[in-house]
Amino acid sequence: MAKCAYCDKTVSFGIKVSHSHRRSNRMWKPNVKRVKALVEGTPKHVYACTRCLRSGRVTRAA
Repeated sequence: MAKCAYCDKTVSFGIKVSHSHRRSNRMWKPNVKRVKALVEGTPKHVYACTRCLRSGRVTRAA
């Protein structure tokens, strides 16, 4: 579910390393917000990451 509709940014996986160097899997989720945006001229609820919202890639609907 954590996926941007504009840049297709999704979760990324890695390894969490504790102080004693025990390793376990973890994931980083993008900062995705549900916004009302214009999609092909009609207002629609989409999920967009905050990077796309700040850069002006998303056209917000009133």
